[in-house]
Amino acid sequence: MNIAVIGTGYVGLVTGACFAEFGVHVTCVDKDRDKIEALRKGQIPIYEPGLGELVSKNKASGRLDFTTDIAGAVRGALAVFIAVGTPPRGDGSANLAYVEDVAETIARHLNGYKLIVTKSTVPVGTGERLQKIIGKNLKEQVDFDIVSNPEFLREGSAIEDFLRPNRVVIGTNSPQAEAIMKDLYRPLYLIETPFIVTDVATAEMIKYASNAFLATKISFINEMANLCEKVGADVHQVAKGMGLDGRIGPKFLHPGPGYGGSCLPKDTLALVQMAKQNDCELELLGAVTRVNTNQRAIMVRKILQALDGAEGKNVAVLGLAFKPNTDDIREAPALEIIRALVKEGIKVRAFDPAAMTEARKVLKGIRYCDDAYDTAQNADAVVLITEWNEFRNLDLVRLRQSVRNPVFIDLRNVYDEQRMKQAGFRYIGVGRGIKTV
Repeated sequence: MNIAVIGTGYVGLVTGACFAEFGVHVTCVDKDRDKIEALRKGQIPIYEPGLGELVSKNKASGRLDFTTDIAGAVRGALAVFIAVGTPPRGDGSANLAYVEDVAETIARHLNGYKLIVTKSTVPVGTGERLQKIIGKNLKEQVDFDIVSNPEFLREGSAIEDFLRPNRVVIGTNSPQAEAIMKDLYRPLYLIETPFIVTDVATAEMIKYASNAFLATKISFINEMANLCEKVGADVHQVAKGMGLDGRIGPKFLHPGPGYGGSCLPKDTLALVQMAKQNDCELELLGAVTRVNTNQRAIMVRKILQALDGAEGKNVAVLGLAFKPNTDDIREAPALEIIRALVKEGIKVRAFDPAAMTEARKVLKGIRYCDDAYDTAQNADAVVLITEWNEFRNLDLVRLRQSVRNPVFIDLRNVYDEQRMKQAGFRYIGVGRGIKTV
C-alpha cells in the first residue's frame, strides 16, 4: 500500500517513518525545500531518540521517500495523512488555516478513491468541514472518505508509542475506510492493541479529552504539593497513596513547575474555546489552565525565597526543554522561570543536553554552559527544572565544589533530601513535607 503524509514536523515525520517500518510505502511531503533536502540527506530536524535510525533504515529499503511534490504524492497514494500544525490563535482556539489549505490542495489532485486522514489535532467538526472543502474543490467527481486518526505520541518516546500504542482510534462512518485503516495498522493486531472505531466527531473529541485530563492530573497534584508545603505533608507519599487506587492510577501525579510542550497547553485551551463556541462552559479546565500558569510564579517565589534576595545572585539552571529526551521548548516552564529571574536582576547560567540551540533563539541575557558542573560555577543556587537522566545522578561532591552557596532547588523532586544534606547542600523540593508556615 502507498500512503502520503503531508507535513514533516514532529507528528508527520514520526508517522511516516513508523508506517514505513510496518512495510507500507510512504511519501512524506513538505513545501519547505530545505527541510526536504536535509531529510533526503538523513538530517533529522527534531530531537527524538531512535527517529534518525528509523528514517535511515526505511529510506535505504525504499519504503520512505521525501518530496515537495504534493500533487504526485496524492495521486500515487491510497491514503493521505494530514499532519500539519494547528497553532493556537490569540484566544486559544486552534488555527486550521494549514489544515484547510492542505485539504484544498489534496482536492485538486484526487484521481480516484482516497482516504483523507487527519493526524493533526483538530477541533470537533473539522472532519465535516474538510468533507465540504474537498468536495467543493474537486476537479473531477471521485469518491473519498474522511477519517480521524488522532496521535498520542509522547515526545521522547514517540517511536515506542507508535509501534506499541495503548490504543488506536479510528473515526469513520465508512466500512471501506475502516477496513483500509485496519490494514494499515495490521502489525498491531499481533500485539493485541485495542482499536476504538467510532464516528469522526467522537474520535476528534477523544484526543482533546485525553490531553485535557492529563493536564488536569498535573494541575491537581501541583495544588496538593502546594498545600503539603503548608501543612507539612509529603506529596510523594500522597501521590503514591492515590496512585495505588486503580480508579486513579499513578501516572501524571508528579508535582513540579507545571505542564508545557506543544500539546497539553494548546489542546486544553482549544477545548475551552471549543466549548465556549458551543455555548458550554468548562469551568474545571479553566481552573486547570490558571493553576498551571500560577505554578510557574510559585516556583519563582520559591527560588527567590531560597536566595534571600536577588541582588548580586547567580543561579544555575539545569534543563530548558519542557521534558527530557526532546529539544522542544514550547511552553517550557524553564523559559518563563528564567525570564522572571533575569527580570529580578539575577545572573543565570543554564545547560540542557538537547535544547540549547532552540533556547538561544528565544532566550537572551543568560549564559549557556557546557555541562552541569560548568553551569554551577559560583552559583548561589542550583535549580533543576528538567529531569534529564544525566541530572539524576550528579556527582554531588564535584557539584558542591563548584557552587558558591550550597543551595539545591529540585523542581522535579529527583533527589533524596537526606542524600543532599549529607553532600552539604540545603535541599528544597516541591511539596516534600517541609512546613513553610
